Amino acid sequence: MILKKDRRPRKNPPPQAEGFFLPSKDLLGLRDLSEEKLTLVLKKAEEFKKLLQRKEKGDDLKGKRVINIFFEPSTRTRTSFEIAERNLSAEMTNITPSASSLTKGESLKDMIENLEAMKPDLLVIRHGASGAAQLIASYTKASVINGGDGSHEHPTQGLVDLFTVKEHLGQIQNKRVLIVGDIAYSRVARSNIYGFTKMGAKVTVVGPATLLPPGIEKLGVTVSTQFAKHIPEADVIMLLRIQKERQETLNFPSLAEYTRFFGLTRDLLPLIKKGTLIMHPGPINRGVEIDPEIADSKSADGPRIVILDQVANGIAVRMAVLSLWANQRVKK
Repeated sequence: MILKKDRRPRKNPPPQAEGFFLPSKDLLGLRDLSEEKLTLVLKKAEEFKKLLQRKEKGDDLKGKRVINIFFEPSTRTRTSFEIAERNLSAEMTNITPSASSLTKGESLKDMIENLEAMKPDLLVIRHGASGAAQLIASYTKASVINGGDGSHEHPTQGLVDLFTVKEHLGQIQNKRVLIVGDIAYSRVARSNIYGFTKMGAKVTVVGPATLLPPGIEKLGVTVSTQFAKHIPEADVIMLLRIQKERQETLNFPSLAEYTRFFGLTRDLLPLIKKGTLIMHPGPINRGVEIDPEIADSKSADGPRIVILDQVANGIAVRMAVLSLWANQRVKK
C-alpha cells in the first residue's frame, strides 16, 4: 500500500533550507552578511512580528537546545533573546558566569567544551572582550550568536535598527543616517555602519575627534565633528551612549562639554525635519546624549522618537535570527 504524504501544513514551519544558505554556522557580525542575506533576515522578522501581533507562538526551535551566556550585564538584549526563544518553543538555559566554574579557575575553553558535550544547538554570547564570540565559536559545533563582544560588533542590535528604519520609512536605500557619539568604542556603531551601508543608506558618523577611529571612512561613511551641520539632512539620527566602561579616562573634557556639542538638546529641534527618526540602542544617559523631554516626546509635529519601538522589535528580529541559524545549512 502506498501511503499518501501528509500535506497538512505545520503550524509556523521553519524556513526551507534551500531559501537561506549561511556564510557561517555563526552570526558574529553584520560584516559577514551580504545585502541579500540582510534582506532575508528582515523579511523573516516581518513574518515573526505578524505572528506576535496575533499573539501566537512558533515551533521553529522545538527540540532545539539554546544556552544563553552573558558575561556582561544586559537588560534589552538578554530579555528579548529569552522571550524570542520561548516564543519559538526552545529548550532554553541561562548561565551566569559569576555563578559558574569560571570562578573556580576553569578556563573559557574548558567551559565551552563542557557545554559542547551537552549537545546545544545554539549559544547566545555576550562578552566584554572583542573577538570573544569568534573564539567561543571555534570551541563548539553549536551556532554561536553574538550578543555583543567588546567594541567589535552587536549584530542583532544592528538588525533591529535596520528593521525599525525600514518599518517606519518604508525603505533603507538612500536614507541619510546620522550616527552620533562614541564611534570608537561602540559595537553598535560598527554593526550599524556595516548594515546600513550594505543596504544602500548614506551614513555619516559624528563625534569628538578622540572618539572617531582612524580610517573609519574606509567603511564607506562620511566623518565629521560637527553635529548641528548634518542634522537638517538626516532621515535618521542614531544617538550612542558613551562607553565609559571601555575607556580608562574620558576622551573629552567633561560630560557637559560633550552634551553641548554632541547631545540632542532642545535648541537643536528646529533643525530636525518633521518625521526624522530619533533612535538610541540603550541604555540612555538622560541629559547627556539626549534631553529627557525629547526622549519622552510623543508630538506628531516634529521628529519621531522610536527608541521603544527598537526595544519591541528586538523580539521579532531575534526570533528571526534564532530560527534561521538553527535550521539552515551553511554554504560550503
